[in-house]
Amino acid sequence: MSTSSNAKPIAPVTPKTGLALLGGLAVIAIWSGWLVLSRLGVQTVLTPADITLLRYVTAALCTLPWALTYPWRSVRWGRALVVALGCGFPYTLLSFYGLQLSPAAQAGVLVNGSLPVISGLLAILLLKQRFRAGAWLGVALVVVANGLMVGPTLLHHSVPVRGLLLLFAAAWVMSIYMTAIKAWQVSTRDILVWVPWINGLMFIPIWWLMPHVLPEAPLNDVLLQVVYQGIIVSVLALFLLGFVIRELGSMTSSLFMAYVPASAALLAIPVLSEWPGTLQWAAIALCTLGLMVYGRSQQQQNKVSKK
Repeated sequence: MSTSSNAKPIAPVTPKTGLALLGGLAVIAIWSGWLVLSRLGVQTVLTPADITLLRYVTAALCTLPWALTYPWRSVRWGRALVVALGCGFPYTLLSFYGLQLSPAAQAGVLVNGSLPVISGLLAILLLKQRFRAGAWLGVALVVVANGLMVGPTLLHHSVPVRGLLLLFAAAWVMSIYMTAIKAWQVSTRDILVWVPWINGLMFIPIWWLMPHVLPEAPLNDVLLQVVYQGIIVSVLALFLLGFVIRELGSMTSSLFMAYVPASAALLAIPVLSEWPGTLQWAAIALCTLGLMVYGRSQQQQNKVSKK
């Protein structure tokens, strides 16, 4: 049987591809753990300002070798500030204050579920992008999931409205960051230097003016947040995500994040003893499905645009 000369060989699964898949699973675990351990952290004596300071000062120290050799004179500071603050202390403070009032599972759906909706809106308005029908279906599923998650809490007043608003605001800030990254093609090196150093230097005086108890906090609470917020999330996760994106592509990589709400809800059960109700489980399932549908549609659109 003859084969067509135009047939393209199937790309083999390389060891790097396998490592990238493991890296994607690690990213899911890290971001799920971030929601749960941040919720745990704000239930200790540490304030949101304390945890934010620990995050960026630790990350700045870890990235000091890159910062010392970075070409600071060529930085476009307007862009650097948008990127750094987009995933910097405004985002973390809004998230931490929201997590003081909301369960981790709810935060996972509201923040992660809102990202494609808000990012899509910003992409349409600012980047003039168009989306396939599948993407809109994914967005619709996410909106329904958010409604299922928020509706009962509003009716029964089980979570203050300001907690929900803080989480939605955090999603808006992160969406601005994601849109800027795409529009300006910001490199991983830029992010690793800009985010910790700009936030660390800017937030130290702000931390001093905000409620803080860091000098009197128990050492074990401090070390947990130092290791997880400052090293695992702010340095390791960025390295892993960059490797996964290079090996599997940005759209495929984004599909991993679809599993964060569900995995965060499962992790919150043993760590925080937070059991989602029936409607919350339905919201988590719908959000996961919606994010996967959205990511698949965007992946197909990206393939078409490259042809």
